[in-house]
Amino acid sequence: MIFSGKRKLILIVLLSLLVVITAGVGVSAGLVVATNFNIMNMENFGEDNPSLPSRILDINGNLITEFFSEEKREIVSIKDLPESLIYALITREDGNFFEHNGFSLYGTIRAVVKIVTGQYFSGGSTLTQQLAGHLYADRSDISITRKLKELWWAFQLERQLTKYEIMELYINKMPFGHNTYGVEAASKFYFDHSAEYNTVAESVMLVIQLVRPGLYSPIRFPEKAKVVQTEIINQMVSRGYLTQENADLTLVDYWTNKYDWSRDNKTTAFFAREDKAPWFSEYIRAQLDEMLYGKQDIYRDGYTVHTTLDLDFQQKADELTQKGLTRWNKAYQENIGNRMDIVDDVYVPIIDLLSLTMNIEGIRIAGSQEKRRAKEDFQNNINPTMDMLSMMFGMGELNYLSQFSYDDSRMKNQQSTVQTAMITLDNETGYIMAMVGGSEFNRSNQFNRAVDGELMPGSSFKPLYYSAAISSRKYTPATRIYDGPKVFWNPDGSSYTPMNYRGEWMGSVLLRDALANSMNVPAITVLEGIGFESAISRAARLLGYTDPQEIGRRFPRLYPLGLGVITTSPLRMARAYATFPNQGRAVEPIAIRYVEDRNGNIILNPERDLRDQQKKEDLQIMSAEEAYMMVDLLQTTTESGTLSHLPRYVKGFDRLPIGGKTGTTQNWADAWTAGFSPYYTTVMWAGFDQGGSTLGVNQTGATATGWIWGEYMSYINSKVPIRDFTKPSSGLVEMEVCDLSGMVPTDLCEDTRHEIFLAGTEPKTFCPIHSFEETRDESLTQKYLNDFSSALISAPGLELLQDPYSDNSSAYEEIDDSMIDFLLNDPFTDNDDSDNENTYLLD
Repeated sequence: MIFSGKRKLILIVLLSLLVVITAGVGVSAGLVVATNFNIMNMENFGEDNPSLPSRILDINGNLITEFFSEEKREIVSIKDLPESLIYALITREDGNFFEHNGFSLYGTIRAVVKIVTGQYFSGGSTLTQQLAGHLYADRSDISITRKLKELWWAFQLERQLTKYEIMELYINKMPFGHNTYGVEAASKFYFDHSAEYNTVAESVMLVIQLVRPGLYSPIRFPEKAKVVQTEIINQMVSRGYLTQENADLTLVDYWTNKYDWSRDNKTTAFFAREDKAPWFSEYIRAQLDEMLYGKQDIYRDGYTVHTTLDLDFQQKADELTQKGLTRWNKAYQENIGNRMDIVDDVYVPIIDLLSLTMNIEGIRIAGSQEKRRAKEDFQNNINPTMDMLSMMFGMGELNYLSQFSYDDSRMKNQQSTVQTAMITLDNETGYIMAMVGGSEFNRSNQFNRAVDGELMPGSSFKPLYYSAAISSRKYTPATRIYDGPKVFWNPDGSSYTPMNYRGEWMGSVLLRDALANSMNVPAITVLEGIGFESAISRAARLLGYTDPQEIGRRFPRLYPLGLGVITTSPLRMARAYATFPNQGRAVEPIAIRYVEDRNGNIILNPERDLRDQQKKEDLQIMSAEEAYMMVDLLQTTTESGTLSHLPRYVKGFDRLPIGGKTGTTQNWADAWTAGFSPYYTTVMWAGFDQGGSTLGVNQTGATATGWIWGEYMSYINSKVPIRDFTKPSSGLVEMEVCDLSGMVPTDLCEDTRHEIFLAGTEPKTFCPIHSFEETRDESLTQKYLNDFSSALISAPGLELLQDPYSDNSSAYEEIDDSMIDFLLNDPFTDNDDSDNENTYLLD
């Protein structure tokens, strides 16, 4: 049936009246029903649990980040909002808000007319109706039924809440575009400050987002938003809320001084959210998902998560690791660029020379100058020989060649980048104070190397089983150990001959110096002396591995184990090292202290649960005396070992009681620095995700990561009072020993040192080196200690030589006169004495 224009108008008016009458009857009936079913009872009406993000706080209560899905919301009291926001809201959305009872008759009739005629409608609803529709109706439904639902619920809101309560609920609930919900979250997103500090222009800009969020976005459509903003401000002037002068000033100020024209127009609150510690917050998110699985929603339920992180520490860790990454990647790219020139100018002539003088088959290429073949031969066949020659005889050109070989595979992939990881624990509590899981955290780089990395620790692994050696009482810091070429036989019958970093040997050394300077043969000798079972058992417990099958797979019973040829994570290494300053008690890393719901009730308390569990367990991995011995030993690394440069070059480092150890894996693929102060333990790693890459020649734990670790440790320990490590009151003996033999000094011992021992392991025998006739040539004794390696390198039957002090049946082996005669009359010690100061820089 087709109606004429006049009849159609009459029909619309009649239908509208009918709707209003029906609505009135329906609302009245609804009130009766609501009363009977107690719907309006304040205990169950108006309860609002809006979607709220979970807030992640650091140990000092500072916000790290927020977790939310599609709704970024913060609750704010209307008392904290500027009047300009209230006036702007009334002007834009509901001029009669404080006079009506929840709905506008004119607006409702207009909406019904639009629905009947099939037209799109918007506006006309009061603030109360908008809120009711948002809370209790389907906003996508444009039927009359939805309008009636809004009307009914609007009446309920008006009956149960004051106008200001309705407005407060409205401004906290409604969407403001770009995934922001509520005026506080919107203000922080658009203007980077709380709504409390909004100017008039900013308040108006927020309000105009309410009609259709995104349509008038100042980020996406600034010109369109400016037009509507100006219209609303002029209306506020007309209503007397604002003078014309102030209106002009606020507009000019907003668009001239406050608006950011460079902002990405596609940004949303989710991707623009601030995360001051992304590696740590992702670690927290994973833990919360596990703890709250199937119960709550961390993205909507508005939890407050109190963590252990210190944002001050984190900021310094981020700053320094970024400096390191910049330096390492720059050096890496420069090395790649220089490699081709070096191989052309240096590589081919040296290979020809070696092929002639050392009779190395298959590499002579002088005739054809087949450079590509030369590179392949060098990488696959000659590189190990080159590396040894370079280190032993100082052939600098070979260093370049060795580095070229190591980098050859990376030259095929220009996108290779150095990665890093850093973790800091509180020694006593196990609090994770800072965490860096890699280079920049982004969508394509979220693998947390600090927590999940399976990385080879190199020599930084040594203290773990050295602690077992101290506990065995077979070794002390003054035990003499042989450092020279030596063959070790694995349980499977294969041989293993470790080398030192520079290919140099120190002869007989004391255990303290061997560990501080990362000597490899003494380390394997210690491992051999205590046995694989003892070493693995101690290392596994320190690292937190408990499953026997995993321990069996992870720790091979082969001597390369002693040089850290296993894989583990920086987090596990940190817990291991923290055990030493924690007086031998196990340290369990923890990141979440407790979690509150939106009402402030504690729903999770991981720290309390952990402490209760620890009360039931034996946390003492080693005695307090044994742990202090390790602390004392590892302090030598920063005093005279591989980290001894730090007190000279890092400001404030020299004032700290601090111990540590470096680690470097084969071909400089991984660099580690691990250590502790009385308060904190920090472990740092640098390397590559993919094997076969190298940081570069001489990029060790001392030179690559050491300086960053030192600066960081100096910084975080400047925040706490200086104190020394906790020393047991009994069970230790301190005495002077001969600097060469480690035994009780005689009058002839010119150099002595103050040493510490577990009670009962201190030496009781006088120094045998300085107890013979004064007519002995004392200089030859010193010469033996410095140059014994020269004799061993050229001695026949090298693989059969044994350390005369390697009998580990006791901590000290007596040396008789015949042995001293052998040392002083060694025919291979006729070389000129040399300064060995730099030979201690081994890793």
